[in-house]
Amino acid sequence: MRLQILPKQTRGDENMSLIEATANKTKERKGVGVIDCDIHHTYKDIKQLFPYLPRKYRERIELWGPNFGGGPGTMNGGNIGKRADSFPPGGGPAGSDLDFMVEQLLEPFDIRYGILTGEFIACTNTADTYYSAALCSAFNDYTIEHWLDKEPRFRGSIYLPIHDVAASVREIERLGSHPGMVQAYVPSGSHHPYGNKIFHPIYEACLKHGINFTMHVGAIGDGMNASATNVGYPSYYIEYRAARTQAYMAHMASFIFEGVFEIFPELQVAFIEGGVFWVAPYLWRLDQDWKALREQTPWVKKKPSEYFLTNMYIGSQPIEEAPNRQAFDTLFEAMHAKDKLLFCSDYPHWDFDSPKLVFPKMDKETTDNVFYYNAAKYYGLPMPDKTEE
Repeated sequence: MRLQILPKQTRGDENMSLIEATANKTKERKGVGVIDCDIHHTYKDIKQLFPYLPRKYRERIELWGPNFGGGPGTMNGGNIGKRADSFPPGGGPAGSDLDFMVEQLLEPFDIRYGILTGEFIACTNTADTYYSAALCSAFNDYTIEHWLDKEPRFRGSIYLPIHDVAASVREIERLGSHPGMVQAYVPSGSHHPYGNKIFHPIYEACLKHGINFTMHVGAIGDGMNASATNVGYPSYYIEYRAARTQAYMAHMASFIFEGVFEIFPELQVAFIEGGVFWVAPYLWRLDQDWKALREQTPWVKKKPSEYFLTNMYIGSQPIEEAPNRQAFDTLFEAMHAKDKLLFCSDYPHWDFDSPKLVFPKMDKETTDNVFYYNAAKYYGLPMPDKTEE
């Protein structure tokens, strides 16, 4: 977490005197290591998915190309939104080489477990829902065979064709019991807020298989999904990026006020890559409005902020760069980060957050919780004993 803006510096640059002096360096502390909850892997060529796709879709891709995506997120320019140093030396897209990812990410940052979230989220919402379902299944199988089976530190995400609830449930039934698959995974862009009752069968399937429901920023205003903002489509990626929290605010309110956590009290959900410090003031607003309007939703038995504490988690990336340490600490504490924040690097994207640099120095319990224990609790990963000071 930067405490001031310095000239000619970019996120992920580890040659910054101020950051070096104040960072919570993993390499200098003895602890339980790191669980990285947002690692974007991908294929070297989409033909790597062909063994898992029906013939009609293989032929379709060969004739016309993949033909999905194209929303505002595609305006993320430069190296297609990737770190310049993250492209494998042997060629291929950033995030496509397992060995290089281990060398560049897992080993230097003491990452004990990495949650693979992929670069394929646009496949979840094509207008042809059968095609989306086939793509999701193919990518899930590719992830298992080429990543989970080859590196025991990785865990996978079950991509869901979210516009087809029945197909999404079938995919959870197919893979939900796989020991390497730890979450159902959907974009923040959707045709309905995720508290809507049409999604209840998905939550039933998640609970049946003991996995959580995780949203990742993406596909907003893409395919059949709603606009990226409440007032229409942005012109530039920076506008789209600034508006990402709007979708998460809508989903959070929907989960609470449509009673999802009363119907499914054990369901756990996470909001990944939408920022952090919007959470506290938004919960304050929800609590205030609930007190005034609670007769409209009598099934909501608790304050919205209480549902947040029992059923929701927030990904740390991209954490806002507060103007000073006092502001950081105030908002960090107000959103209960010690217990609800999941560390996410967002590797190999340009705004990658290094575990060594992203936060200012924190007490040991908070550090271990944010870097490991919160994610271990959310994903059901091993919980080693708390380390001594």
